[in-house]
Amino acid sequence: MSESQRVAIQRDNAQGSVRVVFAHGAGAGLQSDFMQYFALGLALNDIEVVRFNFPYWQKFMDTGVRRPPNRMPELEHCMRTVVGQFNDDKPLILMGKSMGSRVAFRLADELNARCAIALGFPFHPVGKPDTLRLADLANNCTRNLIIQGTRDNLGKPDEVASYKLPNNVAVKWIDGGDHSLEPTKRSGYTREQLWQAAVNEITNSVLPRGYE
Repeated sequence: MSESQRVAIQRDNAQGSVRVVFAHGAGAGLQSDFMQYFALGLALNDIEVVRFNFPYWQKFMDTGVRRPPNRMPELEHCMRTVVGQFNDDKPLILMGKSMGSRVAFRLADELNARCAIALGFPFHPVGKPDTLRLADLANNCTRNLIIQGTRDNLGKPDEVASYKLPNNVAVKWIDGGDHSLEPTKRSGYTREQLWQAAVNEITNSVLPRGYE
């Protein structure tokens, strides 16, 4: 990977029986509270988690100057390169938050992943409900998982119910969660409670028993 594409990688629980390569969203990198919570939560369940920064975010970390996200081919190249650093036969699952989940779903077949997981899939851009990204969800995995907050402005329950999703995509709803699966203050829930509910959905529905 060239200097302009150099990225940081964080590996949790390298001994885990399943490897999850976890891509961040557009607005925060691998060290965000969200990314760290999910990585450590899964690591406690015999899962290896590999987090990484996309090149644009790594440049921001290095220089302090914000940049827009890389184009999709560059994002895909980055995730492909991270996965390619491992040459064992450990079962692979691709997971992402928002933008990162689009990359995960798009690469699942090429990288021979057991499944793709989205934490807040951006079904459409902000304020553009008719510009759908359903084509990103098409892959040949046996089953995939989307975990979505019921307050997610990029895909609310009534919107998602009207979409024709692939048969191999299951959607699990986190009550009261927004696009980052965070609750309102008046809900009485903490973000950690909602995030833990999402971790439980991943471990119970997908990992690791369903893919042994």
